[in-house]
Amino acid sequence: MTELEKMAKGYLWNDCDQYLEEQRVAKELLYEFNHSRPSESEKRSEIMQIMFGHCGKDVWINQPLTLCRGTTISIGDNCYLNYGTTFVDDYTITIGNCVMFGPNVTICTTGHPLDPESRHRGMYSFPVTIEDGVWIGANAVILPGVTIGKNSVIGAGSVVTKDIPANVLAVGSPCKVLRPFDERDKEYYFRDHRFADLPEE
Repeated sequence: MTELEKMAKGYLWNDCDQYLEEQRVAKELLYEFNHSRPSESEKRSEIMQIMFGHCGKDVWINQPLTLCRGTTISIGDNCYLNYGTTFVDDYTITIGNCVMFGPNVTICTTGHPLDPESRHRGMYSFPVTIEDGVWIGANAVILPGVTIGKNSVIGAGSVVTKDIPANVLAVGSPCKVLRPFDERDKEYYFRDHRFADLPEE
């Protein structure tokens, strides 16, 4: 069994030639992406189509971006990823449509055994799924094996260690559901600021 096959089965795995070659190719593309000029948005869009396993329409990613393999990442349509996004994408990361990231969001598919005597045996990787309409706040960290349900909001600075259901606000370290969305959220967009008080478009 190859190291990548071990990874796919949820076993401990180690670096191998195929993984390192994929990483080398990804880092070359990433260098071009991160060092493009602000005006070169078309160039970045072209690189994203090559660098990711899938990249939908109208995806905007602010530089700098960090990733491992690239081809293990799938991004849907109309997504916005702010500065400093980090993908530890040894295994698959699936991002739905209309997803937003604040600055410095980290999604990590890989970890290591806690037992110090076993840690040298390798690492484990499990997929991460971010469903449609999710908003992840600044400096949040999403850990291996997590799914965040449709439309949910992850508060800034949260560390998400377990699945989060759809249509909730979840915050903290470890991240926990604070409350579901309610009728007040349809009336107010921030504290006591109402949608009805906004100027007409």
